[in-house]
Amino acid sequence: MKITGNLIDIFNREIYPADITVENGRIESIKKSRREAQGFLMPGLVDAHIHIESSMVTPGSFAGAAVSRGTTAVVSDPHEIANVLGVEGVRYMIADAAKVPLKFYFGAPSCVPATSFETSGAAISGNETGELLRIPEIKFLSEMMNWPGVINGDKEVMEKIGWAKIFGKPVDGHAPGLSGGDLRKYVSAGISTDHECSTMEEALEKIGLGMKVLIREGSAARNLNELKELIRLHPGKVMLCSDDLHPDMLMRGHIDRLAARLISEGYDLFDVIRSCTLNPDEHYSLGTGLMRPGDPADFIRVKDYRTMEVTATWIDGIMVFGENKVHFRYKGGEKINKFNCSEITAAEIAVLRNGSNMRVIEANDGKLLTNEIILKNDGPGYDIGADILKLVVKDRYNDSPPSVAFIKGFGLKTGAFAASIAHDSHNVIAAGTSDSDIADAANAVIRMNGGLAVATCGLVDSLPLDIAGIMSSQPLENVAAASEILTEKVRSLGCKMAAPFMTLSFMALLVIPALKLSDKGLFDGKQFRFVPLFFE
Repeated sequence: MKITGNLIDIFNREIYPADITVENGRIESIKKSRREAQGFLMPGLVDAHIHIESSMVTPGSFAGAAVSRGTTAVVSDPHEIANVLGVEGVRYMIADAAKVPLKFYFGAPSCVPATSFETSGAAISGNETGELLRIPEIKFLSEMMNWPGVINGDKEVMEKIGWAKIFGKPVDGHAPGLSGGDLRKYVSAGISTDHECSTMEEALEKIGLGMKVLIREGSAARNLNELKELIRLHPGKVMLCSDDLHPDMLMRGHIDRLAARLISEGYDLFDVIRSCTLNPDEHYSLGTGLMRPGDPADFIRVKDYRTMEVTATWIDGIMVFGENKVHFRYKGGEKINKFNCSEITAAEIAVLRNGSNMRVIEANDGKLLTNEIILKNDGPGYDIGADILKLVVKDRYNDSPPSVAFIKGFGLKTGAFAASIAHDSHNVIAAGTSDSDIADAANAVIRMNGGLAVATCGLVDSLPLDIAGIMSSQPLENVAAASEILTEKVRSLGCKMAAPFMTLSFMALLVIPALKLSDKGLFDGKQFRFVPLFFE
């Protein structure tokens, strides 16, 4: 097979008309041509860090949308399903991914459970981590969120890192705000990347210690604006990733969208393309195609590299997308779940004030970091005019009583919304303006054994997530449409956030400061300990 186009050569940093010959799934030869060519050919794009589960569909469903955006490979951390189902969940993702041509490179989750301060559905031991790292499809040890365990030499944490070293596989990091001596200890243990940088100062310190920085632009966490100058300063140390991407956003774009944005803003074309092709390939030893003779024929054609409008995608020499359609079929994923949770009552989540001060979580649109606000008054907690809403988390695995806190930032004027996507343990989480609406939304999720729900004045809209309570067996297009309807419903209640459900899901993510809520109580992510809701 021979393909002609203007080749974007990231190694020689030039663009020229070329004839590319493909045989047996690999590039046999690349020859410069004197003939005028149409479109631009470049290596297929790689997402350097993503949780497929956050798209709320299986790997197979994800693949169709991804290849239409020029993605040929993803570096995927199955941490979310692992916290629900353990090793069984990881193997489920690998098996489902094998049904489609998109190249999935999985990690062995390092933190299951993510912390001991929440209830998860499973645990993965050091020995089980070692067994996972033996699997060829497992390319790295996934993000080591337990940075206190690393710097204090926790036995199980170090055992997992040790297994990665034995198999010669890199260790991903997750250390928001960590700096100074603690950061040096963390890096010296063998942690090689971080995707949680929110400032240039933080990113430069980590790069200075030898880490690679993954610039993230997902649905809830968006750091491209703050970190894009790294493309100029350290082009070999930067990768692009989406981390968590809701289905409606995936339908509109993936890594192609980030690359186009950077190129249109004047960042060097070759450095931008390198950040989402060569850099992740080399760091994770992926073996993806980089448009060299002998490489797998993983490449894309775009109409104009400044807009990155993808017209065709090839993986292993087979066109998987072209003429505005995907050229493979996915028959759907099997259902697998773990849910043991009774419904809650409004009375269960009522709270009695027992202190003059009240801690409030402040959520920030586009960021995972939260603030801690201290309110001094004698009120019951709710203050809709001041945007003080109630937040509830319910253990879905052992049916414990719900925990309660208050939150600012969502802006609801009425109603409530809930989900069984609550990072990292995926218990049921809900926020709203009244105990009755919160109970209605949470109970809708519980009755579905997982999903999303919006409730107001006794009326409930919902989306079932019948795979592990975090993914749907439905096609991506259906899930995206239903998700967008629910998102608009939340916005109609007063919320102005870009991705309210995604932001809500991170209000239970204890490893990100400052204040979060688990099923066991209010948690200070800076001090890494529980704190009381009320105090004197």
